[in-house]
Amino acid sequence: MSSPTRGYWCECWTQDLTTTEAPVLRASFDAYSASQASRWVAIAFRTISPALDPNASDRVWTWLYEERAETIKALIRSEPCTLTITQAGTHITWTIRPALFLPLAHRQNTELPACISSFKPHRRD
Repeated sequence: MSSPTRGYWCECWTQDLTTTEAPVLRASFDAYSASQASRWVAIAFRTISPALDPNASDRVWTWLYEERAETIKALIRSEPCTLTITQAGTHITWTIRPALFLPLAHRQNTELPACISSFKPHRRD
């Protein structure tokens, strides 16, 4: 039986500040190293930066060039990290938390479990 794998659980949440609605999960990612987790956020930051207002853009580029290394160090110390920007009345928050990923039961590498053959495709009549 395989043992758990250490990694990081990454999420991106948005919250409209003009309403009382709860935050909405927009994306999640399982990373297997601190640098992979920070790269996921960095790619998102570089992708959205052209559409951001000057304050949010400055925050993004500050993290990319001045704070990203500290984020990686904190993750290696098993400390969770949160990065938030505000754009046009919306908070966008990325979280990265240390995690243990459990292997799926009866799964080895890319092989599907034996029970897969008992499932039949759904057909419309």
